[in-house]
Amino acid sequence: MTDSTATTDLDVRLEKHRTELTGYCYRMLGSSFEAEDAVQDTLVRAWRSYDKFEGRSSLRSWLYRIATNVCLDMLTAGNKRARPMDLSESTPLAQAALSPRPDHTWLEPMPDNRILPTVEDPAEAAVAKETVRLAFMAALQQLPPKQRAVLILREVLAWKASEVAELLDTTVASVNSALQRARATLAEREEHGADAAVSDPLDEEQQKLLDRYVKAFEGYDMTALTALLHEDAIMTMPPFDLWLTGHDDITGFMTTLGSACEGSRLVPVQVNGLPGFAQYKPDPEKGGHSPWAVQILEISDGRLTGFHFFLDTERWFPLFGLLLHLEAEADEVKEGA
Repeated sequence: MTDSTATTDLDVRLEKHRTELTGYCYRMLGSSFEAEDAVQDTLVRAWRSYDKFEGRSSLRSWLYRIATNVCLDMLTAGNKRARPMDLSESTPLAQAALSPRPDHTWLEPMPDNRILPTVEDPAEAAVAKETVRLAFMAALQQLPPKQRAVLILREVLAWKASEVAELLDTTVASVNSALQRARATLAEREEHGADAAVSDPLDEEQQKLLDRYVKAFEGYDMTALTALLHEDAIMTMPPFDLWLTGHDDITGFMTTLGSACEGSRLVPVQVNGLPGFAQYKPDPEKGGHSPWAVQILEISDGRLTGFHFFLDTERWFPLFGLLLHLEAEADEVKEGA
């Protein structure tokens, strides 16, 4: 085998692990772009030091060891990404103000196809989706970095305690202790961030609910939208720290400060294991519609319990492969490659 063939073969073998490693780093870091940077750093380190890899573990285990070290290094600053409701109380509509916080404050959205490898086992696929949903991701962010790594490796990726201990250069007893503490922290947060009850794939009733949501939102029909929202529904809009609760304040905001969204168009996206939409707002200057937000919807008991608008479209729309402008006469829009 020539050197160039060997190099190509190694590149292919490493690349096969990119999606699952991105999912791991995303759960660790809570940031789409930091996760992709961490994986790229991992693969470069692996490529450069492959001649020192003696095969004492599988290539996959070795890559996870490198990725874990990369993520732990990135987390030494102690940054914990969050949702708006993790940082402050909800704001009544009468006091609503749009105050942005820096990008590194926020838990970021991620397209499913970048973090969820294709698996044949439906149960495994369901667990993977559940563990990138916003509530679970926000809970992970409250854990110290090593507890976070232990919980993800043991609970999400189903590694044995002995395998995790070897990866982290520690003991099985230490791994088990860290896992117990991590579980306790997550249990304390459950009542404050119950996850969305979304079927995989969506069941018929959930799909009908989404169809009604699209019709109500695109028609800007607040009566119809109110009927779809749980009475304690939450709306967030990172990078703004404002968050609203209750259908009256949410629809009140949409007809006042958010009134420019009237006439929007929605394009389905798969994001964080949940249904979502790319929202395009009418563009009075160019005509047609321009990017405004990536929406993530949370569903429980036949109602929308949360919808989250991520507004930094210059970052999100290219990440999702979405068009950056919809022409006025376009009848159909598809996600880009």
